[in-house]
Amino acid sequence: MKKQQFISDCTVYEDEKEFAAHEAVDADLLLEAHKATLNSYAPYSKFHVGAAARLANGVIVRGNNIENAAYPSGLCAERVTLFAAQAQYPDVPVEALAITARSEITEVTEPVAPCGACRQVMVETEQRSGRPMRIICQGHTGPVFVFDGIETLMPFIFLTKFV
Repeated sequence: MKKQQFISDCTVYEDEKEFAAHEAVDADLLLEAHKATLNSYAPYSKFHVGAAARLANGVIVRGNNIENAAYPSGLCAERVTLFAAQAQYPDVPVEALAITARSEITEVTEPVAPCGACRQVMVETEQRSGRPMRIICQGHTGPVFVFDGIETLMPFIFLTKFV
């Protein structure tokens, strides 16, 4: 037996200003994700998540979390966004996905990471297009994390070739 360490790489920017200075196009995408939080329906958690996807054709698709009193019936912002992009533009790859959040209870100052279900949807989104998408995460304020593809965020992906 041996122990093995797995390390994920990401680029960390101090805040959205530093991010915008280096990544103007993706800074606009992050702003769209922030705007998407305003459409969130989160009466139970008071945690509003927004996501925005930039497609290869330049179109931006936004989505937000939608809660439901029957908790399993709600849906995360990332999946809403990626499913909407797939439904409207089935043959257009997603180049980048920005995710952010705000809370009615506390200030969100750390990057918001996608849940496991959303990460698996990202895996299949990348598989369909045959190329990685950038994943940009931020809280309402604070640092911005940029991952170059889902495998840098989730190194042990479940591949459909095994099914």
